[in-house]
Amino acid sequence: MKKIAVYTSGGDAPGMNAAVRAVVRTAINNQVEIVGIMRGYAGMIENDFIELNSRSVSNIIQRGGTILKTARSKAFMTSEGRAKAFENLKQQGIEGLICIGGNGSFTGAKVLYEEFGIPCIGAPGTIDNDLYGTDFTIGFDTAVNTAVEAIDKIRDTADSHDRVFFIEVMGRHSGYIALAAGVAGGAESILIPESQEDWHMMNDLFFGEKRSKKAFSIVVVAEGEEHGGAMQIVEQLKQKHPDFDARVTILGHIQRGGVPTAYDRVLASRLGNAAVEALLRGEKNKMAGIKNNMVVLTDFDDAIFKTKHLNPDLMRLVHVFNC
Repeated sequence: MKKIAVYTSGGDAPGMNAAVRAVVRTAINNQVEIVGIMRGYAGMIENDFIELNSRSVSNIIQRGGTILKTARSKAFMTSEGRAKAFENLKQQGIEGLICIGGNGSFTGAKVLYEEFGIPCIGAPGTIDNDLYGTDFTIGFDTAVNTAVEAIDKIRDTADSHDRVFFIEVMGRHSGYIALAAGVAGGAESILIPESQEDWHMMNDLFFGEKRSKKAFSIVVVAEGEEHGGAMQIVEQLKQKHPDFDARVTILGHIQRGGVPTAYDRVLASRLGNAAVEALLRGEKNKMAGIKNNMVVLTDFDDAIFKTKHLNPDLMRLVHVFNC
């Protein structure tokens, strides 16, 4: 390959810039021309390409967000939109792609290869940590640290006022952030989409025969919890128990931004480097991930469609500490 392109797609995640930097510098080290596609698939359709060199990615490893921007693209969902994207790639002389994003981004890359034969290697960039084939995704560690910092501060107020706080974290389909932040933040209860038992444990904590004697409590809720977000859950509890008093804090998009942790910078650097090297040796339609601290490749089909299960040891800790 003589020329490749890199793009970020889907939700932004801390560490994406570190991954872009690694991709660019690895390509240059292999005498391969590298360009950036602005705003993901939207920019691919609109022919929004920029030249990248070593200086282009100087002083970005510590920055949150993504210098290549990101956007959703309804046009790419159509065959006409994808045909336009391919035509632009062909005119630019691009022979392969590096996609930094989540399962939706990888789905787009997979379809592009199936229809037009453009090979792609993905680097998992999503705070949700929900992609099969990697122990950690780029941005997850930073998001958890952001959530834990907020939980620590809210705990001070909860303690001062002897109150119950329900803290909602991101995780529409995944409880990874809630589970990690809840354990690290000392939450008395954690509600996640993957577990039915957590709801019963939370009810026992506040309303059971052996309910907690603690003056205050912290409950961490994943936004995709089956009973609703934190606001809906508190309203349901108040309807059944009118005297129940609780406050709600929704952390929201604060978890996506900010300076990436050292772990996310190293992870992004390793996976960006591995993605380019895999592409140059002929791999395609695979995600570069980390398993047992070793870089591995996983087929897009598995990364997208297989279920990544929560760490059972952390789930066990939630049960042990719920007393």
